[in-house]
Amino acid sequence: MRRDERISPLSTTPSWVPEWEDLAAADPEIADIADREAGRLAAGLQLIASENHASPAVRAVLASPLSMKYAEGYVGQRFYPGCEHVDRAEELAVQRARALFGAEHANVQPHSGTSANLAVYAAFAKPDDPVMALSLAHGGHLTHGARISFSGAWFTPVPYEVDRATEQIDYEAVREIARIHAPRIIVCGGTAYPRNIDYQAFREIADEIEAILWVDAAHIMGLVAGGEVPNPVPFADVVTTTTHKTLRGPRGGMILCRGEHARAIDRAVFPFSQSGPSMQAIAAKAVALREASQPAFKDYARGMIENARALADALAGHGARLVSGGTDTHIVVADLQPLGIDGARAEDLCARAGIYLNKSAVPFDPMPPRTPSGIRVGTAAVTTQGFGAGDMVEIAGLIARACRGEDPGRIAADIAGLVARHPAFPVGGSAPGGSDPGGGIRRGGSPA
Repeated sequence: MRRDERISPLSTTPSWVPEWEDLAAADPEIADIADREAGRLAAGLQLIASENHASPAVRAVLASPLSMKYAEGYVGQRFYPGCEHVDRAEELAVQRARALFGAEHANVQPHSGTSANLAVYAAFAKPDDPVMALSLAHGGHLTHGARISFSGAWFTPVPYEVDRATEQIDYEAVREIARIHAPRIIVCGGTAYPRNIDYQAFREIADEIEAILWVDAAHIMGLVAGGEVPNPVPFADVVTTTTHKTLRGPRGGMILCRGEHARAIDRAVFPFSQSGPSMQAIAAKAVALREASQPAFKDYARGMIENARALADALAGHGARLVSGGTDTHIVVADLQPLGIDGARAEDLCARAGIYLNKSAVPFDPMPPRTPSGIRVGTAAVTTQGFGAGDMVEIAGLIARACRGEDPGRIAADIAGLVARHPAFPVGGSAPGGSDPGGGIRRGGSPA
């Protein structure tokens, strides 16, 4: 039998599958921490826009022997022997990414979205080059030029803002700023911008000043995969994304680019900014990409947006002001000034009741960054659990009750009824998108 034929039969449980009891016996303290985290996920409402529940298949490969292989380099060009199997995993991840998003080239090695973004800077810019991006205070990301980030320390940030009246991007204003500053890179995309972006308009601006157009699509690529929002890949020189938000895969990053930029991107990832890739994460990305290519994932992507719009409308009904007037994605940014509470206080009160969301600045926020006026809410995880638009009305009511200072124990009791109908870790069955997001963490214990 050849080496590559020694494959465990799928009809039996392979000997390498880790058991919960192994961890509990080896390190009961860590086992207890993991079990408590599972309990938190099962008992609460996960509304942080950056988080989701990975499928059992994704989690299984993360715990596989692939995690033990050092594979510095790229497929067929590794610096260690014994990479024939992990090479195939990376090939599948790359092929699936290119096919799903229509990209000419894909690099699946970045450890995170920030790692992917660092590689883009390394590929296309030199220290002190001007880089234009959406202001952090208006929905951009730390790595888009914030002074406390490497991006603002090493490069010259040129921020643009949303329009004061619409709280959406003013493309003519972006064009004027680009003409004045001639940035090397123009970045579009953000972490708290709930609207679709006109990539064609950004492409025209970038072409006019001969800039690289980079789309940071970390939050929306699952929606792109499901065909529910515009695909930035045909317009951008390079697109970065995480794989764990709406794409519902493992924590990690990915870069898609035009073929002419493939060598620059690959060299910027390895050897410039990373060494050995996490092969178990790359294989898990391949699994997630396959799941995202299935017909059921389209329903999941549509559900995220429908839920976000229902949640937005319900929050507005409780007196919150919706930034930009609503949402086109899974993200809702709500200004709580009409309710007489700041976002930091709301975040704390909600967390006490088991509602997990995060504080967020609103455009032209009069409050300081640590106590901003708003909150950011996302529907990726609750949609994975099977919550629908009707449930969003109930969730908005729970958020409003928490913000009013109602007893968190009473709110938590009502949440228990909600999550009982839509468990994070169901026993058997499938979640929207064609895979069970939980499948139980602890055998014979809670929550299962």
